[in-house]
Formats: sequence, C-alpha cells, structure tokens
Amino acid sequence: MLEEFVKDPIKNPVSTPSGKIEIFSETIENFNYKDCPGHPTWLEQEEWLGSSLTKHYPLQLISGQPHNRLHSQLDNGSESQRDKISGREPVKMHPHDALTRKLKDGDIVEIFNKRGKCLAGVVISKEVMKGVVFLPVGAWYDPVDDGGFCVHGNPNVLTADIGTSSLAQGPSAHSTLVEVKKFVKELPTVSILEKPNIVNK
Repeated sequence: MLEEFVKDPIKNPVSTPSGKIEIFSETIENFNYKDCPGHPTWLEQEEWLGSSLTKHYPLQLISGQPHNRLHSQLDNGSESQRDKISGREPVKMHPHDALTRKLKDGDIVEIFNKRGKCLAGVVISKEVMKGVVFLPVGAWYDPVDDGGFCVHGNPNVLTADIGTSSLAQGPSAHSTLVEVKKFVKELPTVSILEKPNIVNK
C-alpha cells in the first residue's frame, strides 16, 4: 500500500488536495463542524463508559455481526435458530457482570436504556471485557406494546439513530450504554418467525 508514493511522492501523489498523506485537512477544517475538526482528536460522546450516564446504564453495548448469518439474512434458518436461547438472541456478558446481577448461562434478560428494551439469552464469556455486552445485529424485529420493546433481541431499539459526525454518517451504534436485568415475567411469544395465514379466494 502506497509503495509508489513512498518511492517517489512527487511523481506518485496520493489523492488528497496536497498530494501528501494528510493528518490535518484544511478542507475539513473549513467546514467548521463542531463535531469534526480538521485533525484527529478525542471528542467525548454522551454515551461511553466514562460518562455520567453509567450511573443508570453501566454497560457498553457492542452490536457486531453474528457468526451464523449475514446481518438479518436467514435469521429464520437452522444455523441462526440453533444458537437462540428460549427463542431469543444470545448476549455475551463477562462473568463479573453476570455475577453482580445474579445471572447464569441461559437466563433470559431484559437489556434496556432510555430508548427501548429487548430480551436476550445470557451467554457468560470472557470473550467480552468487564463492562461490555455483545448482542449481535440481525435478530428479526418482533415488537410488543409501543414498539420500543423487542422480544426477539434486536439491538436497534437500544441504539441512537445518529451518524458519527456531521461529516461522516457512519453508524454510531457502539456508543450505546445499557443495563441488564433478569426477566422474571412470563416470556412473550416470539411471533416474527410464524408464516402468515394464506387465504385462498
């Protein structure tokens, strides 16, 4: 990568306004975006493990790709369904965080914050660090009540629908704080996988 530029930066400029590798961008700086200066910098987010919101929502939610499907494609397939826990998407949680909440493998939990809540099945794992929970994307959305409660485990009800900055509209889903507690009520039915009634006329 950039081999030709390294050999001769004059003859082989990179595709920036200066033709050089830019750490500072005058173009971006001139946009005057408060949330996107012309150089790399740390800008504190509202939701992260160092914010005051951790008093209410002490866990960082990571909603990455599942290992057994592509996004939500074939969530109804056997590969995806085999890993569900009581029909819910699995959520990985560090042993310490599970212990402090008196949770064990296979428990159904409610993951919640100020935006919404969803159900998931606990998988205790040291694959995630303390203070972090991992809930894959792509469980088919199965809302009840006002729609802010997904009984199947879709993390979209928890994440903010905002871009990463005024310039870069990447997903900001990993800047989401949540709390987790054991779900002790009767489990709602997961109905999203049921085929619709076919009416012959």
